[in-house]
Amino acid sequence: MTSPSSSVQEARKALGQRLAEIRIEAGFTKRALAAQLGWHESKCSRFESGTRSPSERDLREWATACGAQDSAEDLVTTARGIEGMYVEWQRMERDGLKLAQESVVPLWERTQRFRIYSPWLIPGPVQTASYITALLNSIRDRRGLIDDVPAAVKVRVEKQQVVYGNHTFAILLEESVLRYRIGGVDVMAGQLGYLLSAMALPSVSIGIIPQDADRSKLWPVEGFFLYDDEIVNVELVSAHLAVVQRHELAMYAKTFSDLAELAVYGPAARELITAAIESLG
Repeated sequence: MTSPSSSVQEARKALGQRLAEIRIEAGFTKRALAAQLGWHESKCSRFESGTRSPSERDLREWATACGAQDSAEDLVTTARGIEGMYVEWQRMERDGLKLAQESVVPLWERTQRFRIYSPWLIPGPVQTASYITALLNSIRDRRGLIDDVPAAVKVRVEKQQVVYGNHTFAILLEESVLRYRIGGVDVMAGQLGYLLSAMALPSVSIGIIPQDADRSKLWPVEGFFLYDDEIVNVELVSAHLAVVQRHELAMYAKTFSDLAELAVYGPAARELITAAIESLG
């Protein structure tokens, strides 16, 4: 996997390559285009290399000067997507956890196929309200946010209705996830019991990667949500990362497929969950 910074940089380079193609198709050198726009030549070079992000005005002026006005809005949309790829939690959650939860509802609703890998937490679609409350309380306290946890929990529970709609969920968990005690013994017992129930839903497939699986070829990686083949979301310590580059999406899809081969399902998965429940005493 690439780092968050390299993901954003690759996207900027791809936009720069598109700008270069538009310039070349118009018959401009970088120097000539810069003169046409009244810019220093280095500005064009930095845009095309991805070392500087163009503004929306820059993109529209570039497209117009090159006679490619039809491409202007596509360029702007791409640039906006890049700017949204790496968002610090402080920025995303500054108005509270409720709004942060609501911000992803449209993505959840339009996604048909969810592929979710988690090495540390039970993921959102199959969380209980008590488990969600424990998580969001911790996030609120750790990040010093306003206290709108009950409202945020309500939104998150309502989001789970997609599990019963025209969507499919393939969820992979490391066995250790079953053992991490979030919210205490009672909360974990309820959460693990609900996980057993969720496995019976026709739209949900849950695989558990045993702790004694041979990880020589593929060890645990960062947790991620793959929404169709459109976007991957990764939660980092400091920020929320959205991956949209085609080759990176393919890497995550391949990684999910490889991890799925390590997992156990059905009775074997239930046995691991049941053992985790019994370990709670």
